[in-house]
Amino acid sequence: MDGRKLVKMANEIAAFFAAEPDRRVGVDGVANHLQRFWEPRMRREFLALFDRDGGQGMHELVVEALRSHRQKLEPAAR
Repeated sequence: MDGRKLVKMANEIAAFFAAEPDRRVGVDGVANHLQRFWEPRMRREFLALFDRDGGQGMHELVVEALRSHRQKLEPAAR
């Protein structure tokens, strides 16, 4: 999947959760959405992109969600 599309999709999720007054709830919401609704292949590619680019172009809630919930978002080894 195109990395730019993954970033765009993740940023749209973060924009929704950015309205949450409690930042921690927003970050957790982003991570939970990615874990529940993105298939493992998408999460694997997205985390690789994050590792490569350091979150460039990603909403701050996405970056924080990836950092603080990395273990939960990592797909199981194949």
